[in-house]
Amino acid sequence: MDFLSLDFMGKPAWTWLAFVAGVGLLLAFDLGVLHRKSHAIGVGESLALSAFYITIGLAFGGIVWMWLGSQSGMEYLTGFVVEKSLAMDNIFVIAMIFSYFAIPPAYQHRVLVYGILGVLILRGIMIAAGSAIITEFSWVLYLFAAFLVVTGIKMLFTADKKHDMSKSAAVQFMIKHLNMTKELHGEKFFVRQPDATGKVRLFATPLVGALILVELADLIFAVDSIPAIFAITTDPYIVLTSNVFAILGLRALYFALAAMVDRFVYLKYALAGVLIFIGSKIFVADMLGLAKIPPMVSLSVTLGILAAGILGSLWKTRNVRAKA
Repeated sequence: MDFLSLDFMGKPAWTWLAFVAGVGLLLAFDLGVLHRKSHAIGVGESLALSAFYITIGLAFGGIVWMWLGSQSGMEYLTGFVVEKSLAMDNIFVIAMIFSYFAIPPAYQHRVLVYGILGVLILRGIMIAAGSAIITEFSWVLYLFAAFLVVTGIKMLFTADKKHDMSKSAAVQFMIKHLNMTKELHGEKFFVRQPDATGKVRLFATPLVGALILVELADLIFAVDSIPAIFAITTDPYIVLTSNVFAILGLRALYFALAAMVDRFVYLKYALAGVLIFIGSKIFVADMLGLAKIPPMVSLSVTLGILAAGILGSLWKTRNVRAKA
């Protein structure tokens, strides 16, 4: 059992195995017990499940705090908050995807299940690659920081723009190259049916189209979120755990926030502010002769920007009814 004590990316192997096992148990309980049968998840159930995952994520942050110290604990919490907030923007894109493919709530859960599993694998690969690159070339952090600032500024100027899903390159590609039925076939992703010539062929259903776009959307958002978390900390364990615990509750949070999409009118501006702050603080720390901006300052500013955006949105749209 000596291999459990071996160093793996700065931490004993057993800590990584314990984390993976814990996440596996959470997913098994959620998917195998709570949601064994697909059904339309209501706002109440969504909020309860979201609160459960947020509690688990914060509790793990407490473990990190006690185990690795207050600085690592603050970095974990900051990363968790940033990743959770960026995931909220992803939720609104997912809502557009489901709307475009006319996926009813009862089947959205199935798409999100596979989507989240794909997201976890994708993020793990990207974080491992990012950690290896930064270890060899520390100056890459400055590229990440500059990218975040540019992305945040771009987001400020495009926050009000509406996206037409039918004109996206991914949708156009699927229309041309993927045999897809126009209607759903229950929860099936693929069905066999006659084509225009009468030959029986394998067709994808709109659920496949929705799943592909959900995965592509996360790939795009990961380009922002991965540099953001590395700008907070370069500890691979904190980067991965804060990312995963923020994403785990994404599916649950979706059903609560999807009904309130139109109310978060200032959220994109707040997220843009967070990206600009996270990116610029690396350069500010250099100018002040600091190793990094104190984690407490990072967390406080991040929470302040997000709170201003969310509360401002809710006040602005206080007379707007949420979608049923």
